[in-house]
Amino acid sequence: MSKNEKTGLQEQDLRALEVRVEELIRACTHLKDENKTLRAREHELLSERDRLATKNEQAKGRVEDMIARLKRLEDEA
Repeated sequence: MSKNEKTGLQEQDLRALEVRVEELIRACTHLKDENKTLRAREHELLSERDRLATKNEQAKGRVEDMIARLKRLEDEA
C-alpha cells in the first residue's frame, strides 16, 4: 500500500468519524429536547394528579356528610 493510499484511507476514516460524531451530536440534542418535553409533561401530570386527589377527597367528604345526614333523618323518623 502506497503512502497516498494510506493517507486517502486515513482521510476517509476521519470523514467517516466526523459524520458519526455529527450524528451522535444530533441524537444527543434530540434526546435532550425529548427529555425536557417529557419532564414538563411529567410535571403537568403530577400537578393534575394532585388536583384530582384533592377533588376526590372533597367529594368523599361531601358524600360522607350526606350519609351522616341521611342516617340522622332516618333515626329521627
